[in-house]
Amino acid sequence: MERLLVAVCLLSEIFTLSSCLRQYHFVNQSLNWTEAQIYCRQNYRDLATIEDPEELKQLINGVSSAGVGSDVWIGLYNQIHWRWSDGFTGKGADYRNWNTTDSDPDFISANQFCVNIGDGGEWWDRSCGNNFTSICYRGTQLDPELVLVSKSLTWSGAQKHCRENFVDLVSVRNDMENRKIQSLVPQSKRSWIGLFRDPDLFWSDGSSFGFGFWDGGKNVIGSMTVICGVTSVQRSGKWKFLSCDQRLPFVCYSPVTVKVLVKLKLQTDESVDLNDAALKASLQQRFQEELKARGVNAVTLRWSQQSDGRVFQKEKKKKGM
Repeated sequence: MERLLVAVCLLSEIFTLSSCLRQYHFVNQSLNWTEAQIYCRQNYRDLATIEDPEELKQLINGVSSAGVGSDVWIGLYNQIHWRWSDGFTGKGADYRNWNTTDSDPDFISANQFCVNIGDGGEWWDRSCGNNFTSICYRGTQLDPELVLVSKSLTWSGAQKHCRENFVDLVSVRNDMENRKIQSLVPQSKRSWIGLFRDPDLFWSDGSSFGFGFWDGGKNVIGSMTVICGVTSVQRSGKWKFLSCDQRLPFVCYSPVTVKVLVKLKLQTDESVDLNDAALKASLQQRFQEELKARGVNAVTLRWSQQSDGRVFQKEKKKKGM
């Protein structure tokens, strides 16, 4: 059994490397993101997933060789769901007063998930790690007493401070409340309010989002609830978000099938016939389960038969042993 486990680990290392390979396919047909997703799923595996710099380089080389410099859809998308820190969902929860002059929320560098208010009453989305003053409240959601916290904190720091010393960061339900909050913001400053959203970055094929290569510009959200990802040769492969309704060429991917022959050396009791059909099936299932437990999926295991139809051969003893 010890040798069996060693063999399983060997299989795991091999298939971890080979099972994640992707082949990219550029499609020079202008579709919206959803249509492109459907096309890729019908003809390949899905819209392109990119999980490391090497995959990005491979994808961009393919698009470049096709002579296309425009934006192309990839499988990335971002769901937009604004929420209030204190959980308020009642009447007025969808009130917004964005600074439309600067096209906010503009999601610069795909890194702005928290909201602050300026001394003119307009709202901006900003990186949650930036430091600003904040507006807390005490009392109740429906009858709040506003409090300015003059110490500059990150959004999560401000939330923690408000919850420990008051109730929470303030929620804003209408123009009247917005003007009251505006009056507390220091001149030429901005203050955190309770509006925020989770990153919610996803790949179309369900892969976990980790690697990112963002363009430093704006990703104008407006009133959209989903925005979709593009890349471009002209931006050296950097990513940004556009309205999913735009019509663009796109990149699909298909998994690369890799065949790996692994020789196993197992030690068993003399009475055990490893070529017994039931035992071979049991061993194969065990290997499959062990690989899956190690996060290695989409792998098909088959026994390789020798010329005599047997899978396992008894090892001959060396002379002098």
